[in-house]
Amino acid sequence: METELNDGLERRVALHAALADPARLRIVDLLLVGDASPSELAGLLSMPSNLMAHHLKVLEGVGLVVRSRSEGDRRRTYLQIVPGVLDALRPGAARPAARVLFVCTANSARSHLAAALWRRASEVPAASAGTHPAANIAPGAIAAAERHHLPLPRVKPRQVAEVRSDADLIITVCDRAHEELDLKTDVHWSIPDPIRAGTPEAFDLALEELDRRVENLAPLLAPAAAN
Repeated sequence: METELNDGLERRVALHAALADPARLRIVDLLLVGDASPSELAGLLSMPSNLMAHHLKVLEGVGLVVRSRSEGDRRRTYLQIVPGVLDALRPGAARPAARVLFVCTANSARSHLAAALWRRASEVPAASAGTHPAANIAPGAIAAAERHHLPLPRVKPRQVAEVRSDADLIITVCDRAHEELDLKTDVHWSIPDPIRAGTPEAFDLALEELDRRVENLAPLLAPAAAN
């Protein structure tokens, strides 16, 4: 028992040491609500790439963040917080939002599932759209929603320009959409495309990951006051 307590204390010390630097704490705050590439983080924080690389090495070294390879540009990686490692750490007061717009490439699976999960978790309205909309919602997404008792409206996929309003908080849930979208996105979630595998397990995993991200972000947003 004493060994376990000592191990836990050492782990806490390592995490606190990694977060003691203001720059690393700012990086973690950004990654708590969305994924980002090292170059995107460097741009957001006006930080030289060599200094960003140093801070990311420290955060990765203590198991705070991990990297995933982009499904779009394979030369690019996205960083994300390891699930559960910082459950007690959240940014400050809730930010007002008029509506959350979830965007993926085809608007046939991830963005529809994300919007459905959001409606269940938050009073902030939600919509979805795609950069290259498909003809219909993917059957695998419909089946996954049914398995998880998630209401999923059967609506036709739509193009971003048809749906977006200036007041939207935009969340991309697809690497390709994030990289090709000409609009500024507020948050990015690097969610693997379940349609590629096409299995029920792939759709369930995507739904579970989206649910985790929604549960993390929903408490940080509040409905914007009506004009």
